[in-house]
Amino acid sequence: MVSLSSVHGKIMEQVIKETILKHLEERKVIRNSQHGFTKGKTCLTNLIAFYDEIIGSVDMGKAVDVIYLDFSKAFDAVSHSILASRLKKYGLDEWTIRWIENWLNCQAQCAVINGSMSSWQLVSSGVPQVSILGPVLLNIFINDLGDGIDCTLSKFTDDIKLWGEEDMLKGMDRVQSDLDKLEDWAKRNLMRFNKDKCRVLHLGRKNPMHCYRLGTDWLSSRSAEKSLGITVVEKLDMNQQCALVAKKANGI
Repeated sequence: MVSLSSVHGKIMEQVIKETILKHLEERKVIRNSQHGFTKGKTCLTNLIAFYDEIIGSVDMGKAVDVIYLDFSKAFDAVSHSILASRLKKYGLDEWTIRWIENWLNCQAQCAVINGSMSSWQLVSSGVPQVSILGPVLLNIFINDLGDGIDCTLSKFTDDIKLWGEEDMLKGMDRVQSDLDKLEDWAKRNLMRFNKDKCRVLHLGRKNPMHCYRLGTDWLSSRSAEKSLGITVVEKLDMNQQCALVAKKANGI
């Protein structure tokens, strides 16, 4: 049975979400690099923009390095105080901001181990991932991620890709400089990259295979990487993706 207060809460979340989205659209707040939970953009637009630019560069004989970035528990790491300052910065009205702050401050958690449950504790960070508002608030929180970088950054909520051409040493320096800026952003906003899941994909026949670091950790490279359900390989063909889809279909 669903309680009446739970239903009212969901309705209010939806009302607040629509208010925020209307405000963000009118002010053109969300950067073009964000495709998740953004009007007129989808997972498909993210993939099309990515493939169009990457294949265009490789077809012209250029080498391209793609950095796949992953935040460690992105939704759980959102600082409530920093988020509130973002909401104010983007011009949301005081009533809406106060409602969101109260909604977040009411979130609590506990731990259960071998059937024993701890006491409930209020949390000072994080937005509920499965909630109506959670993804929208995360978009706002990471909206300025990528400001001031030289290479191309693409986001689908917290699924992030950075890429740049690598025809000469200068190209490598640009990508590394942008990675340094992204790491600095993460530190300033109390978030962490999951370094084990941040990887490099080298594309192009004459790719110099440069090594990159994120903070003090060197990133590993792969011959194929999956993003938004699509497997990208060094040759940029779809054979592996088709084989995976066919295998899944045969299984069904």
